Amino acid sequence: MNPAGFQQFTRPEKLFGLFARLTVLPGVGDKVAGLLKKRMGSHVIDLLRHLPAGVIDRTQRPSVATIEDGAIVTMEVTVMAHDKPPPGSRRPWRVMTEASSGPIEIVYFHAKGDYVEKLLPTGSVRIISGRAERFNNKVQMVHPDHVVSPEKASTLPRHEPVYPLTAGLTPRVLARAMGAALEKTPDLPEWIRGDVIDRFNWPSWKDATVSAHQPVKPYDLLPGSPPRARLAYDELLANQLALGLVRTTTSRDQGRVFKGKGDLRQSLITTLPFSLTKAQERVIAEIEADQASPHRMLRLVQGDVGSGKTLVALVAMLGVVETGAQAALLAPTEILARQHHATLTQLLEPLGLKPGLLLGKMKAAEKNATLEGLADGSISIVVGTHALLTDGVSFHDLGLGVVDEQHRFGVRQRLVLGDKGNGVDVLVMTATPIPRTLAMTAYGDLQSSRIDEKPPGRKPVKTTFVDLERCDEVVDRLRQAIASGRQAYWICPLVDESDSLDIAAAEERHTMLTAAIPEAFPALVHGRMDADSRDQAMEQFRSGTARLLVATTVVEVGVDVPAASIMIIEHSERFGLAQMHQLRGRVGRGSDPSSCLLLYKGPLSETAAARLNIMRESNDGFRIAEEDLKLRGPGEVLGRRQSGDPEFALADLAYHADLLELAREQVMETLENNPGLTGEEGEKLRLLLALFERDRAVTYLAGG
Repeated sequence: MNPAGFQQFTRPEKLFGLFARLTVLPGVGDKVAGLLKKRMGSHVIDLLRHLPAGVIDRTQRPSVATIEDGAIVTMEVTVMAHDKPPPGSRRPWRVMTEASSGPIEIVYFHAKGDYVEKLLPTGSVRIISGRAERFNNKVQMVHPDHVVSPEKASTLPRHEPVYPLTAGLTPRVLARAMGAALEKTPDLPEWIRGDVIDRFNWPSWKDATVSAHQPVKPYDLLPGSPPRARLAYDELLANQLALGLVRTTTSRDQGRVFKGKGDLRQSLITTLPFSLTKAQERVIAEIEADQASPHRMLRLVQGDVGSGKTLVALVAMLGVVETGAQAALLAPTEILARQHHATLTQLLEPLGLKPGLLLGKMKAAEKNATLEGLADGSISIVVGTHALLTDGVSFHDLGLGVVDEQHRFGVRQRLVLGDKGNGVDVLVMTATPIPRTLAMTAYGDLQSSRIDEKPPGRKPVKTTFVDLERCDEVVDRLRQAIASGRQAYWICPLVDESDSLDIAAAEERHTMLTAAIPEAFPALVHGRMDADSRDQAMEQFRSGTARLLVATTVVEVGVDVPAASIMIIEHSERFGLAQMHQLRGRVGRGSDPSSCLLLYKGPLSETAAARLNIMRESNDGFRIAEEDLKLRGPGEVLGRRQSGDPEFALADLAYHADLLELAREQVMETLENNPGLTGEEGEKLRLLLALFERDRAVTYLAGG
């Protein structure tokens, strides 16, 4: 599938200057370009998207007596005398000057030659600007930012932007480069609807870009200021347009109607010892509507921990199987794949069905049997890892691909699964609640459903946090709990010792707990173990042979041991909220009261304390995800960067949610009327896509 007009990537000529190498800028050689690249990128446009983080007001001209320590001031002074350090001395060079309201001493450290005398000749009048300090009852200015003659007063900036820098890059060098880049900023045609421009009184793209680099007051630095809001909207609009093009094209792909009598689904539901929740019923109905449509289904299902999303997926798979087609469930790890296989086997046996299993590491005979069953159609449902995506796997008639824990996969991988058959429906599942804004930007090419209700009887997990200094007390309490027949997880953030981070390693903690609580027979699981060793350890814990499991976040998703009722997370201040919520969701699945203990190394920052308080106050994964977005940003919330996931340079998803909604509305309206982006309107929007390089993403996501 290829969106119309995006088979080939061609950058519009109007953007050539913006995507030129930084070395085209006056005064930017290879060395400076290398420093700029480290912080922001290789092209002129990258420099322009590096917005100021602060602003210096150089209009303040107080009297000497009223100068506050550390204030930025601008003064006209007369140079009275020089106190030049003797050769070889470490003493600074001091220049005594007199303002109309009193004396100011200018200080230079490590001054070379006669630089200071030439800059500030005795008897001259100069305008100086910089940070003033009080030292020994004197007002000093160490290394002024600006020294100019009164005749050149107009060259002194009234307000000066402050940029984040990298080692070796001085403010002066960056300012020169930024000024040159701004001079190259072209006028571009307007791609935002006129009513939106008028509503917010936004400047043009060029004016917004220039203004964003020329802040006058702190308000100008905020994401809601008109120039910054305009640029953020541009970025969000480009993102939504790219996703919209993929979504529109995909939705028009010829799909298949999967509509049977519903006997298998009903038989499954009848055998369950519980009733479906209203949320499960709603999402199942949405999926059934997709399956009955002649267009391909591409749907994201979000379910909080323990909401029953696997059962929803199974109902969808049975709907396909009833029509004679096959279904595949793709899991990110072998542990999770094996667990899904065990769960589905238990649920399907009463229906006379047996799911297949395909892993990267399994006996050749087992693998070959599964491959043959998929090829001849005798296996109607299969669970597997990335092994399902390999070229050697062929299906008799794949009708539905289910991708579990989508955030562990890239976009391409689910597309590959969808290409394993003809008109394959794709259902994407995650037990990691995603804030609405992130769902719209990272999964905007999918329809979305939420399972926002937990099955009846699911008890909330009591959450507390304790300083690591009290670790011995925690171990004592854990010993008592295990003696009473309970099982527990102990989660560590690293596998082995780190010289740079004071974090307990899983292996070290396992050794300590084995010595402290030998009767718990602690098992160890981490990502560097081979699959057989991990599976063996998990089975020991699942069977109850091991009463304690020491692990890294490899158990974050999917591992289900109902008897476990205690979760201990070490160095919780280093985990994201969503990740801790996932880990906490491993307990509270049985009949025993469950608890989660967050161990932290104090003192906690204000933000870290706020995060732990949220965990203590709420068991609602969707609320926690929204708070995580506000506190940590989108990249951290989503986890590792995925193919096709957005990286925003200008937009702040926690702040610009309303603009994102507006951008989505504009895109939906545009693609409804002009799906091929033709004519003058289409040309402007293609320019926008190219400006943010989202035209590449369109081609990539669409498989072109």
